[in-house]
Amino acid sequence: MTFAEKTIRSERIYEGAIINLRRDEVTVRCGVSQREIVEHNGGAVLAAVTDEGKMVMVRQYRKPAEKVMFEAPAGKIDGSEEPLSAAVRELKEETGYTAGQVRFLTSFYPSVGYSTEVLYLYLCTELVPGETDFDENEALDIEEWDVEELFSLVMKGQIDDAKTISAIMMVREEIASGRLPAGRK
Repeated sequence: MTFAEKTIRSERIYEGAIINLRRDEVTVRCGVSQREIVEHNGGAVLAAVTDEGKMVMVRQYRKPAEKVMFEAPAGKIDGSEEPLSAAVRELKEETGYTAGQVRFLTSFYPSVGYSTEVLYLYLCTELVPGETDFDENEALDIEEWDVEELFSLVMKGQIDDAKTISAIMMVREEIASGRLPAGRK
């Protein structure tokens, strides 16, 4: 049986540039408990597909994982920025591309057990190449991959970033359903 927890008290433990951390005292079925919650403004994930049907991917070092990650381009939502605006901005910054069409696919919580972060996944097509505009602390390699090759990597457990797995699976379904032609040129 599910039980909706009610917040009794909330205390800000840490306030940072990207995340905040709070501790909530909540009612639970058997009394009272504590929840530590990471507050995050959310982000936009870009399923950018070229006219040739290839997904634009990036490789970048991620300190929490202590390794280079293979990912769909993505970035955080700044302040009160709308997710669509973040998607358009991040696509240009990280890949150099601008998109003639940007379509919302879905939103999801990547770590609902302890974080408020919501990611918004957008399909970006009719891509026009241009110059990247990396943040001063970013270093990315940009690659284009066949969607079926990416799917194979997912199924072999060789892609370990959840937002990227979601993006690949959604794009593959868009192609399978005919909503996105596999190779338009």
